[in-house]
Amino acid sequence: MRLVRKIIKIDEEKCDGCGQCIPACPEGALKIIDGKARLVSESYCDGLGACIGMCPKGALIIEEREAEPFDEEAVNAIMGEHNHTHEPIRWEAEHTKARVEGWIPSALTNWPVKLELVNPRAPFFKNADLLVVADCVAYAYGNLYNDMIPNKVVVIGCPKFGHPGIYENKLAEIFSSMDMKSVHVVNMEVPCCFGLHHIVKRAMERSGKGIPLKKTVISIKGEKLGD
Repeated sequence: MRLVRKIIKIDEEKCDGCGQCIPACPEGALKIIDGKARLVSESYCDGLGACIGMCPKGALIIEEREAEPFDEEAVNAIMGEHNHTHEPIRWEAEHTKARVEGWIPSALTNWPVKLELVNPRAPFFKNADLLVVADCVAYAYGNLYNDMIPNKVVVIGCPKFGHPGIYENKLAEIFSSMDMKSVHVVNMEVPCCFGLHHIVKRAMERSGKGIPLKKTVISIKGEKLGD
């Protein structure tokens, strides 16, 4: 059965095959084939256009035409094959080893971490404590790894130079479908950074979920200033 609905259209003359649209599609509907972005299947595209803002050439648009209906079950099945859960790192044991050998292991329990790249249906979000961190925090707050990251799912972004609309859409989907335990937002004290907390709050409101939300502000000297 085919029906008239919104679906992505790719202008092959404009597309240079850069691939920036691929991770922006949480349904996995796009692939680079023969040097161009291609729609893998009409049924994988939900027509919402999350990929459009990532194309530097303006090769992606939404059109309304006859197409196969969006198949959410098929998308969930195929994305489950491509998104592997990460076993929680044995953080204490790894860091004991690090003190002896002089290196610092990763405490991340998920990958990727950039909000532009994460799939909101990735299984590591299920029942997780989510840490939403502004990019610059990692360079200012030296105790980030010890204090905040262990046993958390981490996503990072910049409210000024990133993609706030994509951030809000993905977070709203995560909050509404993944039964999060808690959300902790960490941003810098500078004005351009406060937008991250507002993005998270708007996403929470859209999701209709009352997930416990905490905010921490970091000074440019690397001090925790509290809420």
